[in-house]
Amino acid sequence: MLFNIKASLEQLIARHLPAVNSAGCHFTPVAGLTGESWKIATPTVALLARIQSADKSALGVVRTREKAILRHVNTLNIAPRVRLFSAPWLVVEWLEGVPYDEALFGQPASVPALAVLVVGLQRLAPSGHRLNLPQQFSRYWQQIDRSRLTPDWLRLQRYFTCHPMPTPLKLAVLHMDIHAGNLIQGRTGLQLIDWEYAADGDIALELAALFRGNNWNQQQQQDFLAAYHQAGGYQDRLRLQQQIRRWTPWIEYLMLMWFEVRWQQTGDKRYSDWAQPLREQLFTRTVTDKQDNRSRRA
Repeated sequence: MLFNIKASLEQLIARHLPAVNSAGCHFTPVAGLTGESWKIATPTVALLARIQSADKSALGVVRTREKAILRHVNTLNIAPRVRLFSAPWLVVEWLEGVPYDEALFGQPASVPALAVLVVGLQRLAPSGHRLNLPQQFSRYWQQIDRSRLTPDWLRLQRYFTCHPMPTPLKLAVLHMDIHAGNLIQGRTGLQLIDWEYAADGDIALELAALFRGNNWNQQQQQDFLAAYHQAGGYQDRLRLQQQIRRWTPWIEYLMLMWFEVRWQQTGDKRYSDWAQPLREQLFTRTVTDKQDNRSRRA
């Protein structure tokens, strides 16, 4: 399978990027041997090729959407530029730079630059590719281990697929996967890679994903919001914080379902281990909410 994917990529480059091909290409799988992403290195240029695999489709990744959003944010110089799209392949430039120091992520000295990046992205008009979380939850639901389902989980699924989402404060392009591993200190400043989950959505949803996905404590969150405000982000800080809290359970459920699907795809127990505390927290909140509702009716 790995050989066939590589052969497909070699044929693609030879057909559509003959100058790159004639320069002498070296193909290297990225992030393990999944065969889903490949670095294409030549003496003069480096590219990254990403395939629309079955596993990626199951996770909600759509390369046509990724291509459109990368072109939409092109003027910001914070993302790789698209070099070629020919289904099932998306080929983008390989961003050169220094990998972000994970130990610095979320620390006071690093927050201002990240806040400027996020505010710049949120100033951009929506791309026209709206994030549909209920649809994403329904897709994930079809792929999780049926033996793990419980009545409480079914109630959660019904809530997150049927309950109205928070009314957006402002729609903008969201990256939806900002963490140290997706940041590069490039020639033009701080840049983001891995835009496969990017879509349009509420600006507070991006911040909820940033805070919860990276397990930032209250001080880290407040440091970021102060820098975000200073950089010209959404100015009603109280309203923004309230909206972030509204979105946090949706992010937690998204994380839970993503971990469950990845566990099914890979068999890697780390994913089920990461899912467990989220499951317990969401189930506990469900029980608490039911008890509160009973108390109010009494």
